[in-house]
Amino acid sequence: MKSQIEDKGIVTLTAEAVDQLQDSSLWNDDLRPTTKEEHSWKGRNFAALWIGMCLIIPSYTMASGMIALGMNWWQALLTIFLGNCIVLIPILLNAHAGAKFGIPYPVFARLWFGSKGAHIPALARAIVAAGWFGINTWIGTTSIDALMSRVFSGWSGIPFHTGIVFIFFWGLNVGIGIKGPQAIKWLATIATPVVGISSIILFIWAATNINGWGPILTAPSKFQSTGAFLAVFFPALTGVIAFWATLALNIPDFARHAASQKSMMVSQSLALPITMTIFSFIGIFVTSASVVIFGQALWQPVELLAKFPTYIVFLGAIVIVISSITINVGANLVAPARAVENLWPRRITFAIGAVITGLFAIAMQPWYLMSNFQTLIYGFLGGYGALLGPIDGIAIADYWIVRRKHFALKELYQKDGRYSYSSGFNKSGIYAMLIGIAVPLLGLAVPGLGFLWDNAWTVGLLIAIGAYSFFMRNDPSLLTKEEYEEMTVFAGQKEKGRGIPAAVAEQSNQI
Repeated sequence: MKSQIEDKGIVTLTAEAVDQLQDSSLWNDDLRPTTKEEHSWKGRNFAALWIGMCLIIPSYTMASGMIALGMNWWQALLTIFLGNCIVLIPILLNAHAGAKFGIPYPVFARLWFGSKGAHIPALARAIVAAGWFGINTWIGTTSIDALMSRVFSGWSGIPFHTGIVFIFFWGLNVGIGIKGPQAIKWLATIATPVVGISSIILFIWAATNINGWGPILTAPSKFQSTGAFLAVFFPALTGVIAFWATLALNIPDFARHAASQKSMMVSQSLALPITMTIFSFIGIFVTSASVVIFGQALWQPVELLAKFPTYIVFLGAIVIVISSITINVGANLVAPARAVENLWPRRITFAIGAVITGLFAIAMQPWYLMSNFQTLIYGFLGGYGALLGPIDGIAIADYWIVRRKHFALKELYQKDGRYSYSSGFNKSGIYAMLIGIAVPLLGLAVPGLGFLWDNAWTVGLLIAIGAYSFFMRNDPSLLTKEEYEEMTVFAGQKEKGRGIPAAVAEQSNQI
Protein backbone atom coordinates (compact mmCIF):
# COMPACT_ATOMS: atom_id res chain seq x y z
CA MET A 1 0.00 0.00 0.00
CA LYS A 2 1.14 3.50 -0.77
CA SER A 3 2.06 5.32 2.45
CA GLN A 4 3.58 8.59 1.23
CA ILE A 5 3.15 11.18 -1.50
CA GLU A 6 6.01 13.02 -3.21
CA ASP A 7 5.03 16.27 -4.91
CA LYS A 8 7.65 18.72 -6.22
CA GLY A 9 10.31 17.33 -3.88
CA ILE A 10 8.07 17.44 -0.76
CA VAL A 11 7.04 14.12 0.83
CA THR A 12 3.91 13.82 2.98
CA LEU A 13 1.99 10.90 4.44
CA THR A 14 -1.22 9.60 2.89
CA ALA A 15 -4.41 9.93 4.91
CA GLU A 16 -4.49 6.16 5.41
CA ALA A 17 -0.95 6.13 6.83
CA VAL A 18 -1.85 8.94 9.24
CA ASP A 19 -4.87 7.02 10.49
CA GLN A 20 -2.73 3.93 11.13
CA LEU A 21 -0.21 5.93 13.18
CA GLN A 22 -2.65 7.70 15.50
CA ASP A 23 -2.16 5.14 18.27
CA SER A 24 1.62 4.85 17.92
CA SER A 25 3.65 5.81 21.01
CA LEU A 26 6.12 7.57 18.67
CA TRP A 27 3.48 9.91 17.24
CA ASN A 28 1.90 13.14 18.44
CA ASP A 29 0.73 16.35 16.84
CA ASP A 30 4.05 18.15 17.35
CA LEU A 31 6.32 15.35 16.07
CA ARG A 32 4.21 14.27 13.07
CA PRO A 33 5.33 15.23 9.54
CA THR A 34 4.06 18.58 8.27
CA THR A 35 1.24 18.59 5.75
CA LYS A 36 1.49 20.16 2.33
CA GLU A 37 -0.35 23.24 3.57
CA GLU A 38 2.07 23.63 6.47
CA HIS A 39 5.01 24.01 4.05
CA SER A 40 4.43 27.76 4.09
CA TRP A 41 7.78 29.38 4.90
CA LYS A 42 9.17 31.47 2.06
CA GLY A 43 12.78 32.48 1.55
CA ARG A 44 12.17 35.79 3.33
CA ASN A 45 11.03 33.94 6.45
CA PHE A 46 14.29 31.98 6.63
CA ALA A 47 16.32 35.11 5.93
CA ALA A 48 14.49 36.95 8.71
CA LEU A 49 15.03 34.02 11.06
CA TRP A 50 18.78 33.96 10.51
CA ILE A 51 19.23 37.72 10.54
CA GLY A 52 17.28 37.90 13.78
CA MET A 53 19.36 35.09 15.32
CA CYS A 54 22.66 36.63 14.16
CA LEU A 55 21.90 40.11 15.50
CA ILE A 56 22.55 39.14 19.10
CA ILE A 57 24.97 40.18 21.82
CA PRO A 58 27.25 37.08 21.56
CA SER A 59 27.67 37.84 17.82
CA TYR A 60 28.44 41.47 18.64
CA THR A 61 31.12 40.51 21.13
CA MET A 62 32.55 37.40 19.44
CA ALA A 63 35.30 39.30 17.67
CA SER A 64 36.38 40.91 20.95
CA GLY A 65 37.77 37.65 22.27
CA MET A 66 39.75 37.12 19.09
CA ILE A 67 41.23 40.61 19.26
CA ALA A 68 42.09 40.01 22.91
CA LEU A 69 43.97 36.90 21.77
CA GLY A 70 46.09 39.00 19.42
CA MET A 71 44.23 39.24 16.09
CA ASN A 72 43.68 42.54 14.34
CA TRP A 73 40.21 43.53 13.18
CA TRP A 74 40.33 42.03 9.70
CA GLN A 75 41.82 38.73 10.91
CA ALA A 76 38.95 38.43 13.41
CA LEU A 77 36.34 39.17 10.74
CA LEU A 78 37.93 36.73 8.30
CA THR A 79 37.81 34.00 10.96
CA ILE A 80 34.14 34.74 11.64
CA PHE A 81 33.20 34.79 7.95
CA LEU A 82 35.08 31.59 7.16
CA GLY A 83 33.68 29.75 10.18
CA ASN A 84 30.13 30.65 9.23
CA CYS A 85 30.66 29.57 5.61
CA ILE A 86 31.93 26.19 6.86
CA VAL A 87 29.05 25.56 9.27
CA LEU A 88 26.60 26.65 6.57
CA ILE A 89 27.38 23.41 4.70
CA PRO A 90 25.93 20.99 7.29
CA ILE A 91 23.09 23.44 7.96
CA LEU A 92 21.99 23.27 4.32
CA LEU A 93 22.53 19.51 4.04
CA ASN A 94 20.43 18.72 7.11
CA ALA A 95 17.83 21.34 6.21
CA HIS A 96 17.16 19.48 2.96
CA ALA A 97 15.95 16.42 4.89
CA GLY A 98 13.65 18.49 7.06
CA ALA A 99 12.15 20.30 4.08
CA LYS A 100 11.67 17.17 1.96
CA PHE A 101 10.07 14.94 4.61
CA GLY A 102 8.63 17.55 7.00
CA ILE A 103 10.12 15.99 10.13
CA PRO A 104 11.57 17.65 13.26
CA TYR A 105 15.07 16.92 14.52
CA PRO A 106 14.23 14.19 17.11
CA VAL A 107 12.35 12.21 14.45
CA PHE A 108 15.19 12.74 11.96
CA ALA A 109 17.55 11.30 14.59
CA ARG A 110 15.49 8.09 14.70
CA LEU A 111 16.70 7.43 11.17
CA TRP A 112 20.36 7.16 12.17
CA PHE A 113 20.22 6.23 15.90
CA GLY A 114 16.99 4.23 16.14
CA SER A 115 13.64 4.90 17.79
CA LYS A 116 15.19 4.78 21.28
CA GLY A 117 18.75 5.69 20.38
CA ALA A 118 17.49 9.01 18.99
CA HIS A 119 17.37 10.27 22.57
CA ILE A 120 21.21 10.34 22.59
CA PRO A 121 21.78 13.04 19.93
CA ALA A 122 18.54 14.81 20.85
CA LEU A 123 19.52 15.19 24.50
CA ALA A 124 23.12 16.10 23.60
CA ARG A 125 21.76 18.96 21.54
CA ALA A 126 19.23 19.81 24.24
CA ILE A 127 21.75 20.18 27.07
CA VAL A 128 23.81 22.67 25.09
CA ALA A 129 20.73 24.59 23.99
CA ALA A 130 19.37 24.77 27.53
CA GLY A 131 22.68 26.26 28.65
CA TRP A 132 22.46 28.94 25.96
CA PHE A 133 18.81 29.55 26.80
CA GLY A 134 19.80 30.46 30.34
CA ILE A 135 22.72 32.59 29.16
CA ASN A 136 20.64 34.68 26.77
CA THR A 137 17.91 35.03 29.38
CA TRP A 138 20.53 36.40 31.76
CA ILE A 139 21.80 38.85 29.11
CA GLY A 140 18.30 40.22 28.60
CA THR A 141 17.84 40.33 32.37
CA THR A 142 20.88 42.54 32.91
CA SER A 143 19.64 44.94 30.25
CA ILE A 144 16.19 45.29 31.82
CA ASP A 145 17.74 45.55 35.28
CA ALA A 146 20.00 48.39 34.11
CA LEU A 147 16.98 50.23 32.72
CA MET A 148 15.02 49.80 35.94
CA SER A 149 17.97 51.11 37.97
CA ARG A 150 18.20 54.18 35.75
CA VAL A 151 14.48 54.97 35.77
CA PHE A 152 13.73 54.15 39.43
CA SER A 153 16.32 55.42 41.89
CA GLY A 154 15.39 52.90 44.57
CA TRP A 155 15.31 49.87 42.32
CA SER A 156 18.89 48.78 42.98
CA GLY A 157 18.16 48.81 46.71
CA ILE A 158 15.39 46.22 46.43
CA PRO A 159 16.58 42.77 47.63
CA PHE A 160 17.03 40.28 44.79
CA HIS A 161 16.00 42.89 42.19
CA THR A 162 17.98 41.15 39.46
CA GLY A 163 16.38 37.82 40.36
CA ILE A 164 12.93 39.37 40.06
CA VAL A 165 13.72 40.59 36.55
CA PHE A 166 15.20 37.20 35.65
CA ILE A 167 12.04 35.34 36.66
CA PHE A 168 9.89 37.79 34.68
CA PHE A 169 12.06 37.61 31.56
CA TRP A 170 12.41 33.84 31.84
CA GLY A 171 8.62 33.52 31.88
CA LEU A 172 8.30 35.78 28.83
CA ASN A 173 10.77 33.64 26.85
CA VAL A 174 9.10 30.37 27.82
CA GLY A 175 5.62 31.80 27.16
CA ILE A 176 6.55 32.78 23.60
CA GLY A 177 8.42 29.52 23.05
CA ILE A 178 5.34 27.47 23.96
CA LYS A 179 3.69 28.80 20.79
CA GLY A 180 6.24 26.88 18.70
CA PRO A 181 8.15 27.60 15.45
CA GLN A 182 5.24 29.43 13.80
CA ALA A 183 5.34 32.07 16.54
CA ILE A 184 9.10 32.33 16.02
CA LYS A 185 8.52 33.08 12.33
CA TRP A 186 6.57 36.21 13.18
CA LEU A 187 8.86 37.16 16.04
CA ALA A 188 11.88 37.07 13.72
CA THR A 189 10.01 39.12 11.12
CA ILE A 190 9.45 41.86 13.71
CA ALA A 191 12.83 41.65 15.40
CA THR A 192 15.00 41.72 12.28
CA PRO A 193 14.28 45.31 11.14
CA VAL A 194 14.25 46.62 14.72
CA VAL A 195 17.65 45.21 15.62
CA GLY A 196 19.10 45.93 12.17
CA ILE A 197 18.09 49.60 12.18
CA SER A 198 19.34 49.99 15.75
CA SER A 199 22.73 48.58 14.74
CA ILE A 200 23.00 51.06 11.87
CA ILE A 201 22.10 53.94 14.19
CA LEU A 202 24.76 52.79 16.66
CA PHE A 203 27.33 52.61 13.87
CA ILE A 204 26.47 56.13 12.67
CA TRP A 205 26.76 57.45 16.22
CA ALA A 206 30.22 55.92 16.56
CA ALA A 207 31.39 57.19 13.17
CA THR A 208 30.33 60.78 13.91
CA ASN A 209 31.97 60.92 17.34
CA ILE A 210 35.53 59.86 16.53
CA ASN A 211 38.28 61.13 14.28
CA GLY A 212 39.66 58.41 12.03
CA TRP A 213 39.20 54.68 12.51
CA GLY A 214 39.89 54.46 16.21
CA PRO A 215 42.62 52.62 18.15
CA ILE A 216 41.27 49.11 17.73
CA LEU A 217 40.78 49.33 13.97
CA THR A 218 44.31 50.72 13.52
CA ALA A 219 46.02 48.30 15.91
CA PRO A 220 48.27 45.75 14.17
CA SER A 221 48.20 42.00 14.74
CA LYS A 222 50.24 40.85 17.73
CA PHE A 223 51.46 37.70 15.99
CA GLN A 224 55.07 37.73 14.84
CA SER A 225 54.82 34.67 12.58
CA THR A 226 52.31 32.65 10.58
CA GLY A 227 52.71 29.74 12.97
CA ALA A 228 51.85 31.91 15.96
CA PHE A 229 48.73 33.16 14.17
CA LEU A 230 47.57 29.67 13.16
CA ALA A 231 47.94 28.45 16.75
CA VAL A 232 45.17 30.88 17.69
CA PHE A 233 43.26 30.84 14.39
CA PHE A 234 42.19 27.18 14.41
CA PRO A 235 40.75 27.08 17.96
CA ALA A 236 38.98 30.38 17.24
CA LEU A 237 37.63 28.99 13.97
CA THR A 238 36.30 25.94 15.81
CA GLY A 239 34.60 28.28 18.27
CA VAL A 240 32.88 30.16 15.44
CA ILE A 241 31.74 26.90 13.81
CA ALA A 242 30.49 25.53 17.12
CA PHE A 243 28.52 28.75 17.66
CA TRP A 244 25.99 27.46 15.10
CA ALA A 245 26.78 23.72 15.30
CA THR A 246 23.64 23.27 17.37
CA LEU A 247 21.46 24.80 14.63
CA ALA A 248 23.21 22.60 12.06
CA LEU A 249 21.60 19.66 13.87
CA ASN A 250 18.10 20.87 14.58
CA ILE A 251 17.61 23.02 11.47
CA PRO A 252 14.97 20.46 10.34
CA ASP A 253 12.74 21.90 13.11
CA PHE A 254 12.42 24.99 10.92
CA ALA A 255 13.14 23.63 7.46
CA ARG A 256 10.17 21.26 7.75
CA HIS A 257 7.96 24.29 7.06
CA ALA A 258 9.80 25.34 3.86
CA ALA A 259 7.68 25.93 0.76
CA SER A 260 10.58 24.99 -1.53
CA GLN A 261 14.15 23.78 -1.25
CA LYS A 262 15.59 26.49 -3.52
CA SER A 263 14.25 29.54 -1.69
CA MET A 264 15.26 28.05 1.66
CA MET A 265 18.81 27.26 0.53
CA VAL A 266 19.43 30.63 -1.15
CA SER A 267 18.09 32.72 1.72
CA GLN A 268 20.12 30.87 4.36
CA SER A 269 23.30 30.98 2.27
CA LEU A 270 23.11 34.76 2.09
CA ALA A 271 21.70 35.63 5.50
CA LEU A 272 24.00 33.69 7.85
CA PRO A 273 27.60 34.51 6.82
CA ILE A 274 26.92 38.06 5.65
CA THR A 275 24.90 39.10 8.71
CA MET A 276 27.35 37.59 11.19
CA THR A 277 30.33 39.30 9.56
CA ILE A 278 28.71 42.73 9.25
CA PHE A 279 27.35 42.69 12.78
CA SER A 280 30.72 41.60 14.18
CA PHE A 281 32.35 44.53 12.35
CA ILE A 282 29.84 46.93 13.91
CA GLY A 283 30.76 45.51 17.31
CA ILE A 284 34.47 46.09 16.67
CA PHE A 285 33.92 49.58 15.27
CA VAL A 286 31.63 50.77 18.07
CA THR A 287 33.99 49.36 20.69
CA SER A 288 36.83 51.24 19.01
CA ALA A 289 34.77 54.41 19.24
CA SER A 290 34.06 53.81 22.93
CA VAL A 291 37.80 53.95 23.66
CA VAL A 292 38.00 57.40 22.09
CA ILE A 293 34.72 58.73 23.55
CA PHE A 294 34.68 57.17 27.03
CA GLY A 295 38.33 56.25 27.55
CA GLN A 296 37.74 52.50 27.80
CA ALA A 297 36.78 49.62 25.53
CA LEU A 298 33.11 48.77 26.17
CA TRP A 299 32.55 45.41 24.49
CA GLN A 300 29.27 44.64 26.26
CA PRO A 301 26.32 46.60 24.77
CA VAL A 302 24.69 46.80 28.20
CA GLU A 303 27.75 48.59 29.60
CA LEU A 304 27.79 50.96 26.61
CA LEU A 305 24.06 51.60 26.98
CA ALA A 306 24.52 52.79 30.56
CA LYS A 307 26.58 55.76 29.28
CA PHE A 308 23.59 57.30 27.45
CA PRO A 309 20.59 59.38 28.60
CA THR A 310 17.62 57.55 30.13
CA TYR A 311 15.45 57.58 27.01
CA ILE A 312 18.27 56.00 25.00
CA VAL A 313 18.70 53.38 27.72
CA PHE A 314 14.97 52.65 27.45
CA LEU A 315 15.03 52.22 23.67
CA GLY A 316 18.26 50.23 23.78
CA ALA A 317 16.89 47.90 26.42
CA ILE A 318 13.88 47.16 24.20
CA VAL A 319 16.18 46.30 21.31
CA ILE A 320 18.38 44.03 23.43
CA VAL A 321 15.33 42.29 24.89
CA ILE A 322 13.85 41.67 21.42
CA SER A 323 17.20 40.34 20.22
CA SER A 324 17.57 38.05 23.24
CA ILE A 325 14.08 36.61 22.87
CA THR A 326 14.52 35.98 19.13
CA ILE A 327 17.70 33.96 19.51
CA ASN A 328 16.56 32.32 22.71
CA VAL A 329 13.28 30.98 21.42
CA GLY A 330 14.48 30.22 17.89
CA ALA A 331 17.87 28.66 18.57
CA ASN A 332 17.79 27.56 22.20
CA LEU A 333 14.28 26.47 23.15
CA VAL A 334 12.81 24.56 20.20
CA ALA A 335 15.42 21.77 20.09
CA PRO A 336 15.48 20.84 23.80
CA ALA A 337 11.68 21.11 24.02
CA ARG A 338 11.38 18.67 21.10
CA ALA A 339 13.97 16.37 22.72
CA VAL A 340 12.07 16.27 26.01
CA GLU A 341 8.81 15.74 24.14
CA ASN A 342 10.35 12.83 22.23
CA LEU A 343 11.10 11.02 25.50
CA TRP A 344 7.38 10.34 25.96
CA PRO A 345 5.38 11.63 22.95
CA ARG A 346 2.04 10.35 24.24
CA ARG A 347 2.29 12.30 27.50
CA ILE A 348 4.73 15.17 27.01
CA THR A 349 3.72 17.97 24.65
CA PHE A 350 5.97 20.62 23.13
CA ALA A 351 4.66 23.16 25.67
CA ILE A 352 5.59 20.90 28.59
CA GLY A 353 9.00 20.31 26.99
CA ALA A 354 9.54 24.08 26.76
CA VAL A 355 8.79 24.55 30.46
CA ILE A 356 11.11 21.68 31.45
CA THR A 357 13.85 23.21 29.28
CA GLY A 358 13.41 26.54 31.04
CA LEU A 359 13.71 24.92 34.46
CA PHE A 360 16.84 23.02 33.40
CA ALA A 361 18.35 26.29 32.13
CA ILE A 362 17.92 27.79 35.59
CA ALA A 363 19.60 24.76 37.15
CA MET A 364 22.67 25.40 34.94
CA GLN A 365 23.16 28.77 36.71
CA PRO A 366 23.67 31.11 33.74
CA TRP A 367 24.79 33.93 36.05
CA TYR A 368 27.77 31.77 37.00
CA LEU A 369 28.58 30.84 33.40
CA MET A 370 28.49 34.51 32.40
CA SER A 371 30.95 35.48 35.13
CA ASN A 372 33.81 34.67 32.72
CA PHE A 373 32.61 35.49 29.23
CA GLN A 374 35.74 34.65 27.26
CA THR A 375 36.14 31.25 28.92
CA LEU A 376 32.49 30.60 28.23
CA ILE A 377 32.70 31.40 24.53
CA TYR A 378 35.89 29.50 23.73
CA GLY A 379 35.90 26.75 26.34
CA PHE A 380 32.18 26.03 26.21
CA LEU A 381 31.91 26.32 22.44
CA GLY A 382 35.02 24.27 21.76
CA GLY A 383 33.96 21.54 24.16
CA TYR A 384 30.50 20.95 22.79
CA GLY A 385 31.79 21.38 19.23
CA ALA A 386 33.75 18.17 19.82
CA LEU A 387 30.49 16.47 20.83
CA LEU A 388 28.21 17.83 18.13
CA GLY A 389 30.61 17.54 15.18
CA PRO A 390 30.35 13.72 14.99
CA ILE A 391 26.56 13.86 15.31
CA ASP A 392 26.41 16.37 12.45
CA GLY A 393 28.57 14.03 10.38
CA ILE A 394 26.35 11.00 11.06
CA ALA A 395 23.21 12.93 10.05
CA ILE A 396 24.81 14.04 6.78
CA ALA A 397 26.25 10.61 5.97
CA ASP A 398 22.95 8.82 6.63
CA TYR A 399 20.75 11.06 4.51
CA TRP A 400 23.07 11.88 1.61
CA ILE A 401 25.52 8.96 1.34
CA VAL A 402 23.85 5.92 2.91
CA ARG A 403 20.17 6.44 1.98
CA ARG A 404 20.58 8.90 -0.90
CA LYS A 405 17.59 10.97 0.27
CA HIS A 406 15.15 8.04 0.29
CA PHE A 407 13.46 6.47 3.31
CA ALA A 408 10.09 5.21 4.53
CA LEU A 409 8.51 8.16 6.33
CA LYS A 410 5.76 6.12 7.96
CA GLU A 411 8.20 3.69 9.60
CA LEU A 412 9.89 6.47 11.58
CA TYR A 413 6.74 6.41 13.72
CA GLN A 414 6.44 2.62 14.10
CA LYS A 415 8.08 0.84 17.04
CA ASP A 416 8.39 -2.31 14.95
CA GLY A 417 9.53 -0.48 11.80
CA ARG A 418 12.84 -0.87 10.02
CA TYR A 419 14.27 2.12 11.91
CA SER A 420 13.90 0.45 15.30
CA TYR A 421 17.06 -1.54 14.45
CA SER A 422 18.11 -3.72 17.42
CA SER A 423 15.82 -3.05 20.40
CA GLY A 424 15.45 0.56 19.29
CA PHE A 425 19.18 1.34 18.94
CA ASN A 426 21.31 1.63 15.79
CA LYS A 427 24.70 0.47 17.01
CA SER A 428 26.38 1.77 13.85
CA GLY A 429 25.39 5.31 14.78
CA ILE A 430 26.57 4.90 18.37
CA TYR A 431 29.93 3.42 17.35
CA ALA A 432 30.49 6.14 14.72
CA MET A 433 29.73 8.85 17.28
CA LEU A 434 32.14 7.40 19.85
CA ILE A 435 34.92 7.16 17.26
CA GLY A 436 34.23 10.72 16.10
CA ILE A 437 34.54 11.96 19.69
CA ALA A 438 37.58 9.84 20.58
CA VAL A 439 39.84 10.98 17.74
CA PRO A 440 39.75 14.72 18.62
CA LEU A 441 40.25 13.82 22.30
CA LEU A 442 43.63 12.36 21.31
CA GLY A 443 44.67 15.96 20.76
CA LEU A 444 44.33 16.58 24.48
CA ALA A 445 46.12 13.41 25.54
CA VAL A 446 48.94 12.97 23.00
CA PRO A 447 51.68 15.60 22.60
CA GLY A 448 52.03 16.76 19.02
CA LEU A 449 48.39 15.99 18.12
CA GLY A 450 46.93 19.19 19.49
CA PHE A 451 45.63 20.14 16.04
CA LEU A 452 43.01 17.38 16.39
CA TRP A 453 41.44 19.15 19.38
CA ASP A 454 41.94 22.62 17.91
CA ASN A 455 39.77 21.46 14.99
CA ALA A 456 37.56 19.13 17.04
CA TRP A 457 34.27 19.86 15.26
CA THR A 458 35.69 19.42 11.76
CA VAL A 459 37.78 16.35 12.60
CA GLY A 460 34.92 14.69 14.45
CA LEU A 461 32.49 15.39 11.62
CA LEU A 462 34.75 13.94 8.92
CA ILE A 463 35.70 10.87 10.99
CA ALA A 464 32.05 10.15 11.79
CA ILE A 465 31.01 10.49 8.13
CA GLY A 466 33.58 7.87 7.10
CA ALA A 467 32.90 5.50 9.99
CA TYR A 468 29.10 5.62 9.70
CA SER A 469 29.11 5.20 5.94
CA PHE A 470 31.31 2.11 6.32
CA PHE A 471 29.24 0.54 9.11
CA MET A 472 25.93 1.10 7.29
CA ARG A 473 26.98 0.03 3.79
CA ASN A 474 24.86 -3.19 3.85
CA ASP A 475 22.34 -2.37 6.58
CA PRO A 476 18.91 -4.05 6.13
CA SER A 477 17.12 -0.76 6.87
CA LEU A 478 18.21 0.68 3.51
CA LEU A 479 15.55 1.00 0.80
CA THR A 480 16.15 -0.02 -2.77
CA LYS A 481 14.90 2.28 -5.51
CA GLU A 482 12.13 -0.18 -6.27
CA GLU A 483 10.99 -0.33 -2.62
CA TYR A 484 10.84 3.46 -2.43
CA GLU A 485 8.80 3.68 -5.61
CA GLU A 486 6.48 0.93 -4.38
CA MET A 487 5.50 2.90 -1.25
CA THR A 488 5.39 6.35 -2.84
CA VAL A 489 2.76 8.15 -4.90
CA PHE A 490 4.48 10.56 -7.28
CA ALA A 491 2.01 13.38 -7.85
CA GLY A 492 1.55 14.41 -11.49
CA GLN A 493 3.10 11.20 -12.84
CA LYS A 494 1.59 8.02 -14.27
CA GLU A 495 1.48 4.81 -12.26
CA LYS A 496 1.15 1.52 -14.16
CA GLY A 497 -0.50 3.25 -17.09
CA ARG A 498 -3.08 5.10 -15.00
CA GLY A 499 -3.15 8.76 -14.08
CA ILE A 500 -3.04 9.43 -10.35
CA PRO A 501 -6.28 11.12 -9.26
CA ALA A 502 -5.90 14.65 -7.96
CA ALA A 503 -7.72 13.61 -4.79
CA VAL A 504 -4.90 11.26 -3.89
CA ALA A 505 -2.35 14.04 -4.15
CA GLU A 506 -4.34 16.08 -1.62
CA GLN A 507 -4.66 13.34 1.02
CA SER A 508 -1.69 14.56 3.03
CA ASN A 509 -3.43 17.85 3.80
CA GLN A 510 -6.21 16.08 5.68
CA ILE A 511 -4.36 15.37 8.93
